[in-house]
Amino acid sequence: MKNMYGCRLVFILMILATLVLTSGCANTIGKTQISSDESALPPVSGFADDIQDIVLPTDMEWQRDKSMTIKTESFRGGVWYYTGRVEVVSLKDFMTNSMKDNKWKLVGEATSKDVMLAFVKPNKTCMMVIADEAFGKTSLTLYVTIDKTAATPLNPFGEAVGQ
Repeated sequence: MKNMYGCRLVFILMILATLVLTSGCANTIGKTQISSDESALPPVSGFADDIQDIVLPTDMEWQRDKSMTIKTESFRGGVWYYTGRVEVVSLKDFMTNSMKDNKWKLVGEATSKDVMLAFVKPNKTCMMVIADEAFGKTSLTLYVTIDKTAATPLNPFGEAVGQ
C-alpha cells in the first residue's frame, strides 16, 4: 500500500513538473514576440535602419545597445553601430562602392588606425567610421542625418508645404 502511494506521488509530481515547464515556455514565447514587435528599430536586413539607400554587408550585425535614432517632423537621423568578422579594407571597399551605386557622393576620407568616410546627397549626410575591434571583429558606425524639409518647398515662414 505504501509503495502505491509513492508511485502516485511521483506520477503527480511528474505531471505538475511538465505543466509548469510547458506553461513557462508558453509565457516566454509570448513575451518575446511582444517585445520584438515594440522595438524602435527593426532588425538588420541588409539596410541601415529603414534607410533604403545605405546597403550593408550581410556579415555585419546590428548592436542595439550602441545605436540610437531621432525622428521629428523635419529631421531624421541617428547613430547605427554594427560589428562583424570582415576585413577593414574589404568593408571600406564594399561601403564605398555600395554608396556610389546608391548615388551618394564621397566627399571626404581620413585614414589612420580607423577609416572615416563622409558621403552626401542633396538632403542627407552619412559619415562612417570603420575600426578594428577585439577578437577579430570589425565595427562600422554610421552617423546619418536626413533633412526632410530640404526636399520640399517651404512657405515664407520656413515651414514645409504640400505634405
